[in-house]
Amino acid sequence: MIEVVTLLDLGLRTGPHGSGLAPFRDGLKLATLERSPHGVDFGPLQRRLPQRLFTPDKRIELAPEVLASDLSRLAQRMEEMRAMPRDNGELLLIGRRHLRSNNSWMHNYPRLMGGRPRCTLLVNPRDAARLSLADGANAFVQSRVGRVVVPVEVSDEVMPGVVSLPHGWGHHREGVRLATARQHPGASINDLTDDGAVDELVGTAILSGVPVRVQPAESPMNQGLDEE
Repeated sequence: MIEVVTLLDLGLRTGPHGSGLAPFRDGLKLATLERSPHGVDFGPLQRRLPQRLFTPDKRIELAPEVLASDLSRLAQRMEEMRAMPRDNGELLLIGRRHLRSNNSWMHNYPRLMGGRPRCTLLVNPRDAARLSLADGANAFVQSRVGRVVVPVEVSDEVMPGVVSLPHGWGHHREGVRLATARQHPGASINDLTDDGAVDELVGTAILSGVPVRVQPAESPMNQGLDEE
């Protein structure tokens, strides 16, 4: 089995500044780097554009025709959404990453799971007042395809009409073998994203801007619902 240092030396030797496979030829090799702990200076950077561009006109295509031609449909869709009547509890759901969470990477380490809950629904103060949502209290969030119960965090970090739920939670599911994470299951945003909403241009799922209805969990219409 070839050692990693051998592969590294071979890569340096066969690179653009390498010494090649001849043992006494000048050029970059692993021994060169070992003698130069602060790096090796190969002079000023050289221009690689436009020769490294493989477009027919050697230009960066910032507005490909397939995208530019779809802008009119997008503008029409946005106008339709603005004109669409919304009931008093409907908002648009977006996701987010939490700095102390980074999806679910840190959810099974006890020392990192202390403190205030991190799986919270960010709600703008204006919407919280309009919908009678209290900071720290549970809210019922429902989309076309699912529902969750999650604590509210009133914050001006989101604009009115938008709520945000972090990625990477929902550790209560059958088969989860992460003991610490199961003690802090949170709510999964995947239970709310609509499997029927697809981007028409590229055919991928739409995971942001999902219409949801948000109400206090103790609302009479929510009594008897499971906190899934």
